[in-house]
Amino acid sequence: MENFTPISSLIGGIILGLSATLLLMSGRIAGVSGILSNLVPPQSGDSLWRILFIAGLILGAAAYPLFGGDISFVTLNPYQLSGNAHYILLIMAGLLVGGGTYIGAGCTSGHGICGLGRLSLRSFSAVMIFMAVAIFTVFIMRHLAGG
Repeated sequence: MENFTPISSLIGGIILGLSATLLLMSGRIAGVSGILSNLVPPQSGDSLWRILFIAGLILGAAAYPLFGGDISFVTLNPYQLSGNAHYILLIMAGLLVGGGTYIGAGCTSGHGICGLGRLSLRSFSAVMIFMAVAIFTVFIMRHLAGG
């Protein structure tokens, strides 16, 4: 394992768990799709925390390199596609994620972090499906597609 980072992974997991617990204690669930989808249309008195949560995600990602995080692995064209083909793939991927989030009644963060923490059977099923598809996708990309 070339990128094994147990300490930073443990710290990140603790921070995620604490934030999900704090939100749950206030009657909210830290599922990003639910937080974002309930911003449009805005609901009276319920928007500020959602805006701050989404802003924190964006600002946290933007601040990552400022605190020594390496983003040299990030690329807009991971498969060396010519022209604008990678944008089409990104749009298709985004639509598939959005559709899956809608059909699955939540996103990976909502089911994986909060749903499992609440011992939700629906979330357990969703996470098992996420993991099975991820394992299958990695197998296909590494062994059959030559990636």
